[in-house]
Amino acid sequence: MGRSKRRHLPCPTPYVCTTTVTKIVPLGEISDAVRRGVISIGNFDGVHKGHAVLLREARRVADRVGGPVVAVVLDPHPAAILRPNSIPEKLTWIERRAELLGHQGADFLVVIPIDPTFLNLSAAEFFRSIVVDGLTARGMAEGPNFFFGRDREGNIETLEKLCRKNKIELSIAHPSRDADLMISSTRIRERIAAGDIETASALLGHPHRIRGKVVHGAARGKTIGFPTANLSEIDVLIPAPGVYGGFANVDSLSQGTQRFAAAIHIGPNPTFEDSDKGKVEIHLLDYTGDLYDQPLIVDFVIRVRDIARFDSQQQLVAQLNRDIKSIRNSLTPSERKT
Repeated sequence: MGRSKRRHLPCPTPYVCTTTVTKIVPLGEISDAVRRGVISIGNFDGVHKGHAVLLREARRVADRVGGPVVAVVLDPHPAAILRPNSIPEKLTWIERRAELLGHQGADFLVVIPIDPTFLNLSAAEFFRSIVVDGLTARGMAEGPNFFFGRDREGNIETLEKLCRKNKIELSIAHPSRDADLMISSTRIRERIAAGDIETASALLGHPHRIRGKVVHGAARGKTIGFPTANLSEIDVLIPAPGVYGGFANVDSLSQGTQRFAAAIHIGPNPTFEDSDKGKVEIHLLDYTGDLYDQPLIVDFVIRVRDIARFDSQQQLVAQLNRDIKSIRNSLTPSERKT
């Protein structure tokens, strides 16, 4: 009986982010650069301290076997296809992940667009499609809770067998813990959703960042001496309602990217009978200019207080002045460079 033909596996065309330039290009254009390295497959949302441990392990293996360190992300999150009603909100967009992964030692981020057919691959087919045929990996680094393939049928023991069979070196990184709890994107989402920015930043190893487009608002802030940039089209998790301190990055053709300390208000303004819980307003300290229709990036550093209703405009202004003083005193020069 003749040997059966090898079945073609449906792996959509991947894209690659170089981790020093926020540019996504088809894998075929730089295929030689990303192959024959050490890969780590995961969601890498937030690129937190646990991911940093994993990437350090990948770098250690790469130093021994050669080749680049390549992070691999399936996009969208598999839950978007398998459980569309329970999709976790993103902590980071893809280009931001590439930037943060580069800070942690990765050379490339490979982004694989997925569909139901791809998610139906068995663990062995998934491994062959990405690890063997797609990236010709020399090594892998994963955590002990790694699952892959249809219905998460493959686990770390499955991966060990497949790597051994294909002569691929596998290193298993120990989970990173904080307060005896594992550091995870889920745990960080919970902290951000609760407004606990300080804990979230500690688990991430960097501030939580959002981005959006500046749109016109009611202009109430301007009339009382605190003009704000109202953000829309935000595509990552927004912290709980409250007042926060942080930084905003403003891009200009003449001066490049400038970073300003900022007071951030999320949620309604009960003093003005405003009930919009999803509103995000940014007051840039020491900035004068027009930001309308411009993109704005905002980093959260501290939570200042809860939303409050004031009996008069004068009371509100007095509190805003106290908020800004607190923010100025809390933000350090090193954070300004983040």
